[in-house]
Amino acid sequence: MKTKKLMTTALIATGLACTLPAVAASTLEKVAASNKITVSYREAAVPFSYLPGSDKAVGFSVDLTNAIVDDVRKKLKKPNLEVAAIPVTSQNRIPLLVDGTYDLECGSTTNNAARGKDVAFAISHFYAGTRLLAKKTAHITSYADLAKKTVASTAGSTNEKVIRQYSADNHLDMQFVLGKDYGDALQLVENDQAVALALDDILLFGLKANAKNPDSLEVVGDALQVEPYGCMLRKDDPEFKALVDGTLARLMKSGEFTRLYRKWFESPIPPKGMNLNMPMGAQLKANLSALSDKPAQ
Repeated sequence: MKTKKLMTTALIATGLACTLPAVAASTLEKVAASNKITVSYREAAVPFSYLPGSDKAVGFSVDLTNAIVDDVRKKLKKPNLEVAAIPVTSQNRIPLLVDGTYDLECGSTTNNAARGKDVAFAISHFYAGTRLLAKKTAHITSYADLAKKTVASTAGSTNEKVIRQYSADNHLDMQFVLGKDYGDALQLVENDQAVALALDDILLFGLKANAKNPDSLEVVGDALQVEPYGCMLRKDDPEFKALVDGTLARLMKSGEFTRLYRKWFESPIPPKGMNLNMPMGAQLKANLSALSDKPAQ
């Protein structure tokens, strides 16, 4: 057990892809034996999963997680099932899932082929693209304006890889500084340590809405690529994946998913009552029927 923890710590420290073996028991067996399911949350992934000034996470993905947990209770016939929640970051979310520290992550994690080697993804619940958040006074209107300037992102995110590749392909010689999480990355822009923050567009709208001075910031640039978000679970666990997919499919077909979307993307949300005013995109609307879990291309 000690060796396993050391391996996990090393993976988290380096940010390398996880190669740890999954826990032996299936998720439902593990949960049934312990009478506890452990889920993760993000501290600043507005409006998916975040802390609105308290120690309890809220958000669109939190509501999806709660619905899944309710179905786990019914499946296992354990109405008093204990639920534990732990915070995760871009760097440690995969290692901690694979080694059994927690059992389910519904947040703002992109489903791509590289991650699919280590974990499994449920039906996609959002589609996002990498864009930029910058101060209006920085006069950043396109990626070309970032030439030889410092750009922020989060360590271990797909956005970091995408913006680095874009800089290299277009000979922009951008410099990079990485935050440990979304809130940390936003501070790099607010404190003028970076001229722009590269993240998924919806996360940028959320960070802007809850920033110290929202009117001073703007989301700019075309989306570099479109990526699906999916709830993340351990690989080779078809029974648990079927349950998670079943919950999401039920919510999507019943209209409850659309209601939850409007609650978090088209209505005032805590803590400041800001409204993201972000109607559901065409790809997500289509997936309410397609129920696809395909990774990013």
